[in-house]
Amino acid sequence: MKITLKTISEESGLSITTVSRALAGYDDVNEETRQKIVSIAERLGYQPNLAARHLRSKHTQTVGMVIPLTSYFSDPFFMELLSGVGRQAAEYGYDLLLSAQQPGEDELNTYRRMVASSRIDGMVVARILKEDPRITFLKEARHPFIVFGRSNANDYPYIDVDGEAGMRAVVQHLTEMGHRRIALILSPRELAFTSARYAGYVQGLRAAGIEPEETYLAEGTLSADSGHAAALRLLDQTTPPTAIAACNDMMAIGAMQAVQSSGLEVGRDIAVTGFDDIPPSAHAHPPLTTVRQPTYLIGRQALDMLIQVIRQEPLDQSHVLLMPELVIRESSGTNRRR
Repeated sequence: MKITLKTISEESGLSITTVSRALAGYDDVNEETRQKIVSIAERLGYQPNLAARHLRSKHTQTVGMVIPLTSYFSDPFFMELLSGVGRQAAEYGYDLLLSAQQPGEDELNTYRRMVASSRIDGMVVARILKEDPRITFLKEARHPFIVFGRSNANDYPYIDVDGEAGMRAVVQHLTEMGHRRIALILSPRELAFTSARYAGYVQGLRAAGIEPEETYLAEGTLSADSGHAAALRLLDQTTPPTAIAACNDMMAIGAMQAVQSSGLEVGRDIAVTGFDDIPPSAHAHPPLTTVRQPTYLIGRQALDMLIQVIRQEPLDQSHVLLMPELVIRESSGTNRRR
């Protein structure tokens, strides 16, 4: 027999309206009555009609995320972020609708479909571009969203890590270790965080009286393979760098493999650093010096902010900028001045 609100009403001796409002969490039902109704519902195995409830409330209790297809299984950064978002969504009783798409028009069309179908109440947007059409679309659609990152136009709610300060700390650490020829493996230039990390690199060099050189710049795609290829190009110079900083950990791990395949020792012959502090960094060979951004906690905090936006509650801070932490491990070696 299907258990309905009427069944619980008859069992409790209370009206269907009272039963419905108690189970929906309305505060005009006193706590003793609510507990009585909830207890009966649990004992009878009542399953609410969520579709009908969502239709009435115009909420789906679902939030969405779209991540790059190439990162779905291979990028620990996104796994950390998704874990944080998903865990916090569950705390609020929300589901997480996830889609993996190729960056570009396919990805933007997925945003359009999600919003047009009313399948989600809000979205978390990550790894944004300097000029990001996803943000433009969500703003024009007046659909709730939170961004992990800052683009050229920051008139939207976001949480981010100060990448400029993080990379500046990396270069300061390397110069204090005695390095003067410090190379940088850049992330794709269209990504919003690339310019901040590059700016920190330049500031760190100039603070040590070093002018940046174009020959010590290489570009990658955030993958370990691209970091490996970029490091080989940097090492294949008449005057190669003595240190390589990468704009993310995966490229740094690839760079370490390139150093080792060239017959050199990471931390002794060439220092290597990363950015993110993904879980594999601490277990790399040797362990990777990197900049820690609390990706899991950022995912949780981004979801907290999104729920406030969905509920039309004022945000304590609409722009949250966190300071990263330099984590020094064996890959940056010992002081070359000793």
